[in-house]
Amino acid sequence: MRILGVFALLAIAIVSIALGQGTSTMADHGFLTNDDMKWGPGPASLPPGTKAALLEGDPAKEGLFTLRLQLPDGYSIQPHSHPSVEHVTVLSGTFNLGMGEKFDKSAGRALAAGSFAFMPPGMRHFAWTTGETVIQLHGVGPWKINYVNPADDPRNKK
Repeated sequence: MRILGVFALLAIAIVSIALGQGTSTMADHGFLTNDDMKWGPGPASLPPGTKAALLEGDPAKEGLFTLRLQLPDGYSIQPHSHPSVEHVTVLSGTFNLGMGEKFDKSAGRALAAGSFAFMPPGMRHFAWTTGETVIQLHGVGPWKINYVNPADDPRNKK
């Protein structure tokens, strides 16, 4: 049995090398310290007040992306959904999430630093912060946010 495991690992290594995955380039890996992250204004699809740092990929294009968002205390995001899976890791503060078409804090759940959440495509949800909060969002682009009520979409406000 142990010999089969060794052969399986060897076969995977050979296939990886044959497919060009035996070496890495800057296009397929990255190392970022806090000092390397470039923070700027958050995306226009979110209410004003966020800061964002793109860590990997491009949410507007096909493929994986990773984005950090810094949200002020009391920040809220009205009910919305996404066409692909959303993954959220809470790095600091408290990120509160609720499911549904109406913003209802009593229906939410507090996620402290270290917590993780994921929502499938089309799941309607809303969020708010308790204290300054930093989350890491990752998913597959092109990334979109579809507000339940178009009037809640910051891109529609003049």
